[in-house]
Amino acid sequence: MTARDDCTPTPTWVAIDVAKQWNVVLVEGAEGRRRFRVANSKEDHDRLVGFLHGRTGPCRIGLEPTGNYHRPLAYRLLIEGFEVFLISSLAAARYREALFNSWDKNDPKDAAVILEMLKEGRVLHYHDPVVNGIHDLQELSKTYMHVSLTRTRLQHSLLTHYLPLCWPEFARYWRTTRNDWFVTFLQRFPTPASVRALDEESFIKEAWPLVGRKVSKRAKLEEMYELAAETIGLPLDPDGLAIRTFKLQLSRYLSLNHQRAQLNTWAQEALDDHGDAQLLRTIPGIGAVLALMILAEGGDLRRFGHHRQFLKFCGLDLAKSQSGNTRGRERLSKRGNARLRYAFWFAGTVAVRQRENSFRDKYQRYIRPDPDDPDRKRKALTAVAAKMARVAYGIVKTGVPYRAYFESVVPSGSIPIKGAVEAVRTS
Repeated sequence: MTARDDCTPTPTWVAIDVAKQWNVVLVEGAEGRRRFRVANSKEDHDRLVGFLHGRTGPCRIGLEPTGNYHRPLAYRLLIEGFEVFLISSLAAARYREALFNSWDKNDPKDAAVILEMLKEGRVLHYHDPVVNGIHDLQELSKTYMHVSLTRTRLQHSLLTHYLPLCWPEFARYWRTTRNDWFVTFLQRFPTPASVRALDEESFIKEAWPLVGRKVSKRAKLEEMYELAAETIGLPLDPDGLAIRTFKLQLSRYLSLNHQRAQLNTWAQEALDDHGDAQLLRTIPGIGAVLALMILAEGGDLRRFGHHRQFLKFCGLDLAKSQSGNTRGRERLSKRGNARLRYAFWFAGTVAVRQRENSFRDKYQRYIRPDPDDPDRKRKALTAVAAKMARVAYGIVKTGVPYRAYFESVVPSGSIPIKGAVEAVRTS
């Protein structure tokens, strides 16, 4: 041992098992181990910070993320100057089974597992959203997701429950999720009886402003009027409780539409001056919402040293099981951020439907042996999603926008389609 090594202060290892109200803290230093509990309160957080500042040598803190309960404590420890690391919940569970030869768990045992993994370096650096300036983007993205999911569930309820009871034939006019006129019309005419209560001209006059700008609007309204006379729907009272609940759900759907449009506007405004967002939006298939999701979930992509690290963070890396002479097939690990996988998968499905880009070219080459095989199409979209993630990482890392075409010198002077669409500095 050198003199320099002898003078190096012993680090203090701090493992925190996070819970809703109380956190179990296990500290190991030169004097041994010490375990105590810390409440999720300012007083106890101050006491913990004071205790750690009183230690000699560096403090390395590891904690297992639990919901959002770890966020306030991790943020406080970061701004106090401590090193904070995250422990994978799945890795901790497997490590606990191997360490104790048992599947049971409790808070002291979990803290001991976190401490051992922290000392071995089986950790991830904690990337705090508030410290790194992406908290607003995260909250905007997650709120948009929750509103969209609620809206989709309500949409299915309208189309599969309420309309089959009240007016089954009217479902044929549902064309897209953005046709607000469909819901507005049903608010005024929820049943065929409410339509037939008026003569045809009176109905056309009252419904005219409700159906929006349509080609052959009069013909469509005349068709609706005739359709109302041939319905198989239940004879429900337009003023009854059943119809009132139907109208309540219609109003709720319109409100969710308004909320989603407002969030979309905020996303556009938030990303207008964001350099990384502008780079991401040059990629085919990525718009404001998907760029917002990628930045919110991935943070600063430059912190990844290689695109393989980013693919692993997304869960788009390949993994296989092998034992003896048995070799499993390579497949996606899916041990990463599910929302990032969703963002790149969705962007890939949009890109392959566009006329010419490298993603569509990759998709077409993949399915060419059997274009009608659904399994091959799924695998092709998976490959496109992984390429989309590599391209996103590449353009943010290099600061070079996605370039759809490049000049190629050929005798005819034309640009061959097969090689005309490529991303810059990506694979």
